Amino acid sequence: MPQATVHLLRHGEVHNPEGVLYGRLPEFHLSELGQEMARTLAEHFSERAAQGAKIVHLVASPLTRAQETAQPISQALNLDIVTEERIIEAANYFEGLHVSKAELLRPKHWPMLRNPLRPSWGEPYREQAARVTAAVQDARLRAIELGGDGAEAILVSHQLPIWAARLSAEGRPLWHDPRKRECTLTSVTSLVFDDAGTLLRVDYSEPASALLPGASSTPGA
Repeated sequence: MPQATVHLLRHGEVHNPEGVLYGRLPEFHLSELGQEMARTLAEHFSERAAQGAKIVHLVASPLTRAQETAQPISQALNLDIVTEERIIEAANYFEGLHVSKAELLRPKHWPMLRNPLRPSWGEPYREQAARVTAAVQDARLRAIELGGDGAEAILVSHQLPIWAARLSAEGRPLWHDPRKRECTLTSVTSLVFDDAGTLLRVDYSEPASALLPGASSTPGA
């Protein structure tokens, strides 16, 4: 049996009628659909716990949308939410803007677009992967401390940091096409570790897939 599993859970849909790239801005709450997604995830993890899964540790990014996604899980599993800065959204130069082709073509933004491999418009992929990976390892150890062999932790985070951490874990290049990220709203990316802390595999699931059609999703959110 693997010693621990850490689930990286992306938050639910955000109420964002103006289509702002909200990044780390405060007070962007879940929409009604996002709240339903969060409840669906709580039911999913509750069912797993009823079947014997030892889910013992719940962590969330400090941003509102992550905290609100974690809340139903906290209530369902009777777990406190531990706030973790290292799994916060990536820093982004374009935060607060309506990012469109016309906006990107404005000359003042061109210096920020010079190196998509880094990327030059925000926090480097390597730094995102490193901080999330460190948080994952700490959560793994805490889960083992609380639940022993086979324990599980849930970390509620954001699309890009989750994807960067997954690419790093799988030994793939961190540069990528944002349109091809396998990390939908309220998806679960599960890192399964052996008793030595070595990654055995990465699993991916979408427990709220029935709610995804029609959901809005700002890229990188």
